[in-house]
Amino acid sequence: MRMYETIFIVQPDLGEEEMKGISTKVQDVIASMKGDFKRLEDWGPRKLAYPINKFARGRYYYLRFDGDSALIAELERRLRLDDKVIRYQSVKLEKEVALAAAIPTKVAEEEAVESAEETKVETTTVEE
Repeated sequence: MRMYETIFIVQPDLGEEEMKGISTKVQDVIASMKGDFKRLEDWGPRKLAYPINKFARGRYYYLRFDGDSALIAELERRLRLDDKVIRYQSVKLEKEVALAAAIPTKVAEEEAVESAEETKVETTTVEE
């Protein structure tokens, strides 16, 4: 199984129940095709670069999962048939990117803080 990520844009004026319905439908497709669901993030409403179907704004969703090419084909077919979805894009992640993304964000933040502290220590010793 390979790791994929999909970003899809839905109409900005949808209610909470409709948005939950779309996210549930996407998760059901992954589960029914024996994929491994990793993450679904609601990035919120954003301005589109250009109008799509007379919409100037859209609500963005980020989806990460493991699966095969049949899963991608079925997921994109379902997104294409849903009138509430404005656009979608799926990409296969490389192994290095997938491993880096698997690191929890807290660990990455702690490493950033430690490197910043080391930089402060180095600059302090140079100044003295």
